[in-house]
Amino acid sequence: MFGRKKKKEEAAAKGDAPKKQSQLSVVKDAYKLVKKDSPLAVVWCLLIFVLVLTFGIIIGNNLGHPIYAGFITLPVAFLAAFFLFTRYANTAAFASIQGQLGAGASVLMSIKRGFVTTPAVNVNRDQDMVHRVSGKAGIVLVGEGGFGVKSLMQDEKRKMERFLSGVPVTEVIVGENSGQVSIKKLHKHLKKLPKKLNTAQLREVRARLRSVGGLNLPMPKGPMPTNVRMPRR
Repeated sequence: MFGRKKKKEEAAAKGDAPKKQSQLSVVKDAYKLVKKDSPLAVVWCLLIFVLVLTFGIIIGNNLGHPIYAGFITLPVAFLAAFFLFTRYANTAAFASIQGQLGAGASVLMSIKRGFVTTPAVNVNRDQDMVHRVSGKAGIVLVGEGGFGVKSLMQDEKRKMERFLSGVPVTEVIVGENSGQVSIKKLHKHLKKLPKKLNTAQLREVRARLRSVGGLNLPMPKGPMPTNVRMPRR
């Protein structure tokens, strides 16, 4: 009796859990984005595939083994075309969220390793906002919005310096102007920040930050790129 009840509860829990998007669905979503942003992208990918495959067959023909060379070159040609496709998917994914509320947070939360992001820890009435990121570089405050974002950044920086005395705080403003970091380069910019905390210190910082919390705001939906890999999320 109790066994049946337990199985029912487990089945219900599985039913309530959000379904993971399959890899095929991710590729389909990426294809739609790429087709909308760069209609000729698929043509270029096919061209790269054919060129690499043809080049391999020509080399194999000169060595007297064209069929064998074709089989070997086929996966290489596919990888070359797929790599180019992911580059187009990168560009299309960033373009799809450019200018949207919380676009910076969407990129930050797509970073899988090394950083933990709390989006929109400080927001004003003009929808300027600051996101808080913790990593071995310390605390990184990422602001996006208009002129008011600088004031929000200063307020949040003072709060962090008071709450986490001695922990380095870095400020980053998302944008295309001088001194700002574009959406496309935000991920790489954070990865390049110098490491100033060890694992134990970072664990302590994150434990203390859990009590601070943040605000809940909607983030842009859609796949996000991670370097040159297929977009996730």
